[in-house]
Amino acid sequence: MAKAAKIKAPPDPDALPELSIATDKVCFVALKARQFDVKDAVSDPDSGSNPTDDAAVDVLEENHDDPVRYELVSFIGGLSVDEQIDLVALAWIGRGTGTIDEWQNLRAEAAREHNNRIARYLLGLPLLGDYLEEGLSEFGRSCAAP
Repeated sequence: MAKAAKIKAPPDPDALPELSIATDKVCFVALKARQFDVKDAVSDPDSGSNPTDDAAVDVLEENHDDPVRYELVSFIGGLSVDEQIDLVALAWIGRGTGTIDEWQNLRAEAAREHNNRIARYLLGLPLLGDYLEEGLSEFGRSCAAP
């Protein structure tokens, strides 16, 4: 006999911890992180002068001056410390490092680890966009359009 899929009850909004970061900000980071995740290491070091010359192989390559990376780093750097800490804790929940019941402990750990390289740390997490959305879902929030 096959196991029935476990249906997760929606979280009780009154019992949820408070988020310091707005859902739309988390969703923006998730979206941009997915754009960044599809990038690949440089494979055409002798790039042509334009996309036509090099058959557009550079389009999905990660470069030090990548505008998506720059936009993400700038956006995350512009967040308050509390918002940055929430992003890290949400990513940890999303990847299964902790649960929403451990939210205060996760935030405390993220605060202890907080430094000027938060954006770099987050961009180093594969599947960051998925982790953030999964973390948000634990709070009963979603990036899906209403």
